[in-house]
Amino acid sequence: MLEKKDFYSLLESRKSIRKFKKDPVPKDVLERILAGAMQAPSGKNRQNWEFYVVQGKKRDQYLKHSQHSWLGIKDILKERLKPSLYDFTERFFFTLGDAPVLLFAFSNNSTDEKYLTSIGSVYMAVENLNLACLVEGLGCCTMGAPLEIKDEVVEFLGLKDNPKIKSGELELLCGVVLGYPDHNPPKAPRQTEGRVHWLE
Repeated sequence: MLEKKDFYSLLESRKSIRKFKKDPVPKDVLERILAGAMQAPSGKNRQNWEFYVVQGKKRDQYLKHSQHSWLGIKDILKERLKPSLYDFTERFFFTLGDAPVLLFAFSNNSTDEKYLTSIGSVYMAVENLNLACLVEGLGCCTMGAPLEIKDEVVEFLGLKDNPKIKSGELELLCGVVLGYPDHNPPKAPRQTEGRVHWLE
């Protein structure tokens, strides 16, 4: 059984990785990570997640879209980041940090479940995936940037004519890059002040 200290140490050691070795990730490792992701809870047990895994030449083709997504967030980041970190982040968007695997998470939305519950269920699965990567010796970075170019991503994945996409039932929520880490960045301090409210 997992010791409490080991569990909390795992949570504390999770951080976003943006520079990777080019080594491929074995398929059995990816399958374990995805199986772990799908152990997450979900509203009405609908298990409404769908994942698209992109590797190889298809991954390389996505770089032009990643570069396009940068245009939608670069001005905001310029205000928030130190110049050196801003430059590093820009390079990441142009190379995806050499991550060999891209993953796109979608939510299957339905009128029989509240919208926020549906997307929240998928994000819980994505967090499971983050922790599974850590256990497997991988790093990852969850990205909202693909939402800047949602239509492009949908077309890139060959889903443009999917009836569930057209109806809005199937919705892109985020991207994840993953692979073996090639740096060990500091983790941003956790902001806990004013985040928890006790009522008695």
